Amino acid sequence: MSRLTRRQALGAVTGAAAGIALVGVATASADTAPAKGNGKAAAPGGTAGPASFDEVFQGRRIQGRPTEAHAHAGHGTGYRVLVDGRELHVMQHGKSGWSSAINHYERFASPHEAARTAVTSLKGASVVPFDPTA
Repeated sequence: MSRLTRRQALGAVTGAAAGIALVGVATASADTAPAKGNGKAAAPGGTAGPASFDEVFQGRRIQGRPTEAHAHAGHGTGYRVLVDGRELHVMQHGKSGWSSAINHYERFASPHEAARTAVTSLKGASVVPFDPTA
């Protein structure tokens, strides 16, 4: 019968603590890193925001444009992205960038980049409408 030694227990606890600390540092870095690129244009209301786009990417039509304030209170101007005419929910995370409902844990420099990555991730599947109340 094998028993756990103090050295083994200390090693396991130290390894777990180091792993947790590393995840915390990586998360903090991702949330505070400025987004790269500057696809900014005047959004409705006169504030600078990402530029509109309309293109075919990997056989899918992706469109994006700034919109007026939406249901999320306090977010000011929004941004709408469509993939083949179906809305892809995108959100801005302060200065750390943008994410989509498809690639929620990744940050992108612009909603255009988030839309392109979502199309790649979908691999031909359709976008399903996002309902935050469900």
